Amino acid sequence: MDIILNKAKGDLVLWFVIIILSLFGVLAVYSSTGSIAFTQYDGNTEAKMFKHLAILIFGLFFMYLCHLIDYRYYSRISLILVVVSVPLLIYTLIWGVDLNDAKRWINLPLINQTFQTSDLAKVALIMFIARQLSRAQDEPKELKKSFMPILAWVVVICTLIAPANLSTAAVLFATSLLVMFIGRMPLKYIFMIVGSGVLALGLLVSVAMFTPAKGRFETWKNRIETYIDGDNGGSYQNQQAKIAIATGGITGKGPGNSTQRNFLPHPYSDFIFAIIIEEYGLIGGMTIVLLYLLFLFRCIRIVIKSPRAYGALLAVGLAFSLVIQAFINMGVAVNVFPVTGLPLPLVSMGGTSILFNSIAFGIILSVSRKVEEGHKEEEIEASSAVSPSDNVDNNLQAQTI
Repeated sequence: MDIILNKAKGDLVLWFVIIILSLFGVLAVYSSTGSIAFTQYDGNTEAKMFKHLAILIFGLFFMYLCHLIDYRYYSRISLILVVVSVPLLIYTLIWGVDLNDAKRWINLPLINQTFQTSDLAKVALIMFIARQLSRAQDEPKELKKSFMPILAWVVVICTLIAPANLSTAAVLFATSLLVMFIGRMPLKYIFMIVGSGVLALGLLVSVAMFTPAKGRFETWKNRIETYIDGDNGGSYQNQQAKIAIATGGITGKGPGNSTQRNFLPHPYSDFIFAIIIEEYGLIGGMTIVLLYLLFLFRCIRIVIKSPRAYGALLAVGLAFSLVIQAFINMGVAVNVFPVTGLPLPLVSMGGTSILFNSIAFGIILSVSRKVEEGHKEEEIEASSAVSPSDNVDNNLQAQTI
């Protein structure tokens, strides 16, 4: 760890949080995949863990590279990425891999892997919004010139993500509005789109609840009904997650001693927080919560110190996106929110989600690195500056000698 921190630049507290979350993830994935090892890997309990570890190392490598790049270069490529995201999302909706009536992935034939296009679109859109808002800081915030170009991309990308991944689309939409608010977009415009979003969501829920539902609409309807009818124990997933949390107690059962991993669906991704609480208790669960809060606090500190609007908006947008996703995942595990498919960043097992979350962390660290470098340059300039009175004293001392 010392070697990594010596090579790393930027906020070392952020690096510490990232490393601890990654270690928690490796331990939790290794424990939670024990049950499926016997059905998919002939009892090889390390197979899933090594796969997760390989992807995580690959993601950390990308994170390190991204943090070495001047964050201002991301402004230049954001427009390209957001434009590329649209045809990729359309292709995914039409020809993507169909899993549980949702087309979220496309096949990459050369490497025989799948790619979740919404992960790319999420990072690209936040980068693009930060770029547009930073360019409009010194200009009047006009509806057609400043707000509509941003809103158009937000609506298009979130609409393309929503059919297969409504939770990701909702989080991205909320994060976009939050970045617009921080970027000093007039409140009347933000309230206008919030009202439109509430109406659209209400219409979607109404269609799901009061019409014969098929496909993803049926999934949404079942999840909403189960969540509303929580007094009867909720879904099977919720019941097993509650058992895991209740039996974890204060200190937990210990690493690798989970029993609910054998009954809880997707214990290594959607409900990994419940497994962490079962094995590490309330102490382990609170540690994860505090790590994400510490991460958010340090990112806000970066925003306050950032001399440029783009760096501040880029860091805060990506930070809120990651933290909101984390708290929704944890909220699902404790039955605060309906069941979603959002992973816990850097902790849940995944493929492209780990890679693009790592890239997001790397971009935030890039902003942090430039802030720290600027702060050090100011300190050097301040220390090298000598006042006229100091010069007089030095001359007198020289004459005396």
